[in-house]
Parts: sequence; structure tokens; C-alpha cells
Amino acid sequence: MVIEESIIRDINTIARWLAADELPGAGSVDPQLIILAGHAVVPGILGVMKLAAETDVPVLFTGGVGHSTHLLKQGLNENPLTRSRVFEQQSEADIFYSIATDIFAISPSRLYVEDRSTNSGQNADYSRELITRKGLNAERILLSQDPLMQRRTRETFELSWRTKALAARFINCPVLVPQLVMLAGKVMITGVQSAGHWTIERFIEMALGEMERLRDGPDGYGPLGKGFIGHVAIPAAVMSAWEHIESDNCYAALKRSQRTTPNRH
Repeated sequence: MVIEESIIRDINTIARWLAADELPGAGSVDPQLIILAGHAVVPGILGVMKLAAETDVPVLFTGGVGHSTHLLKQGLNENPLTRSRVFEQQSEADIFYSIATDIFAISPSRLYVEDRSTNSGQNADYSRELITRKGLNAERILLSQDPLMQRRTRETFELSWRTKALAARFINCPVLVPQLVMLAGKVMITGVQSAGHWTIERFIEMALGEMERLRDGPDGYGPLGKGFIGHVAIPAAVMSAWEHIESDNCYAALKRSQRTTPNRH
């Protein structure tokens, strides 16, 4: 796939904003709970596991069987740390539990599994219900998701909490911020140490699809659209990057292939 340098810069601007990484500037976070939502970016998943193993913070895994489950299993089969193991579990949360206990030796006593959800809205709602049911202290929550879905996931969780008049501070932890780079005439994705999750086309499609969902309009997920999240203010630089890409017919076609559907994601 041939990509102009200006398009690479625009995609990277969008990807940085979508990842919304807060850890570098968050100082001492001291979370009371870590939530890992189901996705297939194995380096990010393992990064959260490493963080959890180095602390005594409870961890909640949320995710049933969804559109990324087969990609997750594929990625685990290709990763040097996990490829020697067989993951027969059906849900993403159960797979995470197996990785946590079997590979990172995290005590089951501080792990919680929500294995019914199949989209971000259910990730949030079912996690909130589990936290309430278990009486967990969770006013500061470290939240981790696929970097390209991180911003929308936080927006979804915040709305879920607001609907029940609950207060929590969510701290974005995508673990990595993927970027496109041109090396020896070939476009590559940095920040992902294992192959198998994104092709360049899928990376761009996901980024553009997320922009469509986050824009508060008739086709978006905000109050003016489907109402799955609150209003999101898109910075001028990010909007400009998106508009530049949309003006390119090739990338506009990619965006159209990722337009939102009536289903809640």
C-alpha cells in the first residue's frame, strides 16, 4: 500500500489522540482497580499483566466472545511468550485470567472476570455491576483497551457510571501508542512488537472508523447520534488531519467501509 507522507502524519495525529495515553503525565496514579477490556493487541495485554504483577491492585477482566476473539487467539499463537500454550477458553476475559495466573503468577484472589459482554457498552455496564455487587473500592480506575479504541472506551465507561450517579476517575492506559513510519520505502507500525494484529489497511480503517464514531453527529455515537457516549470535543489539529484524509478518495473509501452500524460497539 503506497501512502503519502502527509497522510502518514495525519494518521499518526489521529492515532495519538485515539490512544489518549495519560500515564506519562499522570504522576503518581495509585489506582484502586485495573480494568482490562477485551481486545487483541497482545503487547498491550501483556503490558497490563506485567503492571498488575508488579502491584497488589485488583484486576477486572471484561470481555466475552466478540469480533476480536479470533484475532486475540491468533496473536497469542504468534507471541513468543504465549505461543507454547493452548488457550481453550471461549471468552476473552477467561483467556486473560489464564494468562494472568499461569504466566504472570498473579493471585486469583485479586482477579475478577466479567465474561458476558460483547461490545464496549456492555464492557462498561457489566463491569460497573460487578464492581457494585462485589463492593470493590474503585474511585481510581486504570483502564486499558486496544489503543485505537482507548478514547471511546473511556467515554463509554464514564457515561455508564454517570447514568447511575457514580463517581470514578478513569486513567487511560493503552500501554503503547502505535504510529506509522516509513522505513526503506516500506510503511510499518511502531509500538507493536508482535506481528499479526494490524495490517496497514486495517490500522487505517480502524482509526478512521473510530473518528466517525467519536464525532458527535447523526452517524456518531454521541448525544446527536446513537447516544452511546457523551459529547467529545475533537481538537482542531485532529479534525484537520481527518478532513485531509477524507479529501483523498482512496482513504475516503476506507473510511466508508468502517462506517458505524446500528449495533453498539
